[in-house]
Amino acid sequence: MEFDALLLSRIQFAFVIAFHIMFPAFTIGLAAFLAVCEGLWLKTGNEVFKRLYLHWVKIFALAFAMGVVSGVVMSYQFGTNWSVFSEITGSVIGPLLGYEVLTAFFLEATFLGVMLFGWNKVGRKLHFTATCAVAIGTTISAFWILSANSWMQTPDGFAIDPETGNFYATDWVKVVFNPSFPTRLVHMLLAAYITTAAVVMAAGAWQVINNRVTQPTRWQMRMAAGTLALLMPIQIMAGHQSGEVAHHYQPAKIAAAEGWCESKPVQGTVLLAWPADNECGHSGITVPGTSPYLFANAPKGEDLKGLDAFAEEDRPPLWLVFYSFRIMVGAGLVMLGIGVWGCFLWWRGGLDKKGIFHWLAVPSGALGFIAVITGWIVAEVGRQPYTVYGVLRTVDSVSPVSTAQVATSLLVFMVTYAIIFTAGTVYMARIATRGFDDDPMGKPPRERRAPGSPLGAVDDPAETGEDIVAAD
Repeated sequence: MEFDALLLSRIQFAFVIAFHIMFPAFTIGLAAFLAVCEGLWLKTGNEVFKRLYLHWVKIFALAFAMGVVSGVVMSYQFGTNWSVFSEITGSVIGPLLGYEVLTAFFLEATFLGVMLFGWNKVGRKLHFTATCAVAIGTTISAFWILSANSWMQTPDGFAIDPETGNFYATDWVKVVFNPSFPTRLVHMLLAAYITTAAVVMAAGAWQVINNRVTQPTRWQMRMAAGTLALLMPIQIMAGHQSGEVAHHYQPAKIAAAEGWCESKPVQGTVLLAWPADNECGHSGITVPGTSPYLFANAPKGEDLKGLDAFAEEDRPPLWLVFYSFRIMVGAGLVMLGIGVWGCFLWWRGGLDKKGIFHWLAVPSGALGFIAVITGWIVAEVGRQPYTVYGVLRTVDSVSPVSTAQVATSLLVFMVTYAIIFTAGTVYMARIATRGFDDDPMGKPPRERRAPGSPLGAVDDPAETGEDIVAAD
């Protein structure tokens, strides 16, 4: 393997997007969670939902900021590392990304300030409207980004200028609503909600382990368990449907994900595989005859294509796609188990009682992010060797830059991201797990001042000895 400008540019983009996608996935789900909490508070008057909102909104602000910053860097790479791709496809991709800014980011930016700083400055209904607007904005953002990426997976509604070789749209409806877009959008939105639920559950479990159980702790765990148990089965069905669409339009990707090396009328499910010196290139543990059930929409009487149906230069990397797919599925199944188990404990009245469940739920908080990242690896690496599937190869999309230039920028990104975003993530984890011992929006404690000090001239009376003892 030669570390040339092409490979380093791919690694750099993968590194940046892996960091970036964690924050939008979290903020999409968390914005919806905040909207539900504030809506329940307004509906029921139960202060526990207000406290949940005020606790998690601080984490949302941090995650949103880091998502914006990391996303800007990703856009910057389109011009530096992938200028040829940008030039050729810019007439199609550019407007989609522009619509995201105009419809989603502007909406979020308009109402985010009200959401974060307007609690005591605007009415309850207006503040709730701002929260809902931000939640809708994050969803609209996902809409346009998934539309652009899905078009790269299953391009439609375009033509190529014979003189310049550049792409241009012929039908914007087909461009936006390309074949893989609907299922991938549903799949990603569900992944965001599930990821957030896993984090909320992990934070609550940590509080239980450390004997910091309060009513907000109980309610956030109940809401998280219910979300996981309800949405994970739907997510499995959505993922399956997305896989069927990919099998129709991107058979090489599915062949790699399933570990099919030879074309056959009926394929099995390869559970585990390892390299071997044979025609197929690997040996493994296979459940035979599963394809009629998993790919029921496949044409009857035709072979299901394995990797042998594609020229070697047209195949995606087998092992990365294969095991990323299994890690994604495995993480999803574990989160489903956590959700069902949590609902069972809720029913039995033991969700807030320390036990094995809570020790398992804490590390499971990372499974949503793992599933999202590995899912995107399957999507993006499985699309190789194309940037626009079947039309524009990756090797023909890279900028004419030197290996040294890309290596330098990659190193800078790695060091910067490791410091800034790791610190931000740790800080968010500390806030999420510290519990609900105080009411952030309650009357602020009186500042402790020495009697007779210059600051004692303000309206606050000087503290007495009794006040100080009470404060301690």
